[in-house]
Amino acid sequence: MDVFTQGSCLCGAITYHVSTPLKAVTHCHCKKCQKGHGAAFATYASARRSEVTIRAVRDTLKSYESSPGITRQFCSECGSSLFWSDAEGKYPEWISIALGTLDTPFKVKSQAHSCIESKAPWLGGQFL
Repeated sequence: MDVFTQGSCLCGAITYHVSTPLKAVTHCHCKKCQKGHGAAFATYASARRSEVTIRAVRDTLKSYESSPGITRQFCSECGSSLFWSDAEGKYPEWISIALGTLDTPFKVKSQAHSCIESKAPWLGGQFL
């Protein structure tokens, strides 16, 4: 199997690899992404769940339903936010991967910003 992308959490207890190119790079400015990442926005790209292999040591991958159908996954050891998915949305078979957790180089072909109406007031406008 070809691996296009590999990544891990901060402590290395969770690793993953993606066997297809990542798609739909988005910088999400919603309040839940801000809270979940402790930053002005979260940057994700997506792949079909069947193309992502996740390995977790000692059941460290934890899940939290932040909204109906929206599941966010993180490492219970180091707190790294890793994935989110929407079971009730348009693409329930896809998983979004926090790009800050990548261990391999990734070139972005196109990107978008979402939920900019929730943009942190202290974030400069030059990014949007």
